[in-house]
Amino acid sequence: MLKDFSAQSLFMGLLVAFVGFASSFSVVLQGLEGIGASPAQSASGLMALSIVMGIAGIVISAVTRMPVSIAWSTPGAALLATAGTLPGGFAEAVGAFIVANLLIIAAGLLKPVGRAISAIPAPLANAMLAGVLLALCFAPVEAVKFDPLLGLPIIIAFVVAGAFNRLLAVPAALGAFVLVLVFGVDLPAGSWAKVWREAAPWPVWVTPAFSLQATISVALPLFIVTMASQNIPGVAILAINEYRPSAGRMFSLTGLFSLFAAPFGGHGVNLAAITAAMCAGPDAHANPKRRYWAAIVAGIGYVVFGLMSGLVVALVSLAPPILIEAVAGLALIGAFAAAALAAFKEPDAREAAAITFLVAASGVGFFGISGAFWGLAAGLAITGIKRLAQKRHAGG
Repeated sequence: MLKDFSAQSLFMGLLVAFVGFASSFSVVLQGLEGIGASPAQSASGLMALSIVMGIAGIVISAVTRMPVSIAWSTPGAALLATAGTLPGGFAEAVGAFIVANLLIIAAGLLKPVGRAISAIPAPLANAMLAGVLLALCFAPVEAVKFDPLLGLPIIIAFVVAGAFNRLLAVPAALGAFVLVLVFGVDLPAGSWAKVWREAAPWPVWVTPAFSLQATISVALPLFIVTMASQNIPGVAILAINEYRPSAGRMFSLTGLFSLFAAPFGGHGVNLAAITAAMCAGPDAHANPKRRYWAAIVAGIGYVVFGLMSGLVVALVSLAPPILIEAVAGLALIGAFAAAALAAFKEPDAREAAAITFLVAASGVGFFGISGAFWGLAAGLAITGIKRLAQKRHAGG
């Protein structure tokens, strides 16, 4: 195994770890806080997710000798940010995380469950995701409205860096956020001392609570979004690069690893999409049989970043919340654009996709159940009615 190690895979793995963590940790924090986590629980969740996805990437890649890149569910975190707090608080959210991950395990092991998720029209799944992401993508504009001197540098850094290298756009925005925090935000005396006191990570156990409302409002949409926007594309990217893993086994393994993160506040890990292309492509190594080391190195990097999660959360807590939300919104623009394009690409599905998108984007829930679920339900109802009408019309 060591004979397959290379400097090229080392560099790519380190880049993947940095890009994977820096580009979306703000989304994870915003999602956990949006669903009711305290700052300590958010730091614990971030740490648990990073360490678990690192260990999962190391183990799966080493065993299969394939560059299997693991990531946290960024679209899932965005969903949490808009779901709102549950009556049972964060404990109920943790229960929903467990249910969602059990569904992912079932989707990998049980063919009928896998077929059911595959039967959801892709335009509707993407429309639901785009609707969830829309409100979050407004944050950069709201940050400029809040204070142009604080918000504009973050956006400018994102645009300029992205013009040269798309992968560096969000890390550049994050760097600008740090500079704005250091030089532009008036901090109370003793703030930096407090950061160092809270820098050490500390896992926080959350005893899960289960409810039907949390299952419908959080677990089901989280399961669908993770499968449709992360796991299934992750397998496809591996296949494009001539790797043929067992899709069902991969899904089940990510769900199993996620169960270890859930009681500590982590919503779930899954197959990566963007970083999967980095690890599985020729930039990781000319020889496809040696690229798995890039995913192993990335996994080690994620574990290291996870051990720094306390410092990350302590730094973020010093800034006005809208600034880190702006970074999160910028990080999600690409995902929103891809989801919106996929949602409205097929003419026959546009009406149902539009209804799904609008209901999900409204953020309006009914009976305590979030708009993401109702958006998907409305889109499926419109699709079913149209198909029934077409069959009757065809039958004369």
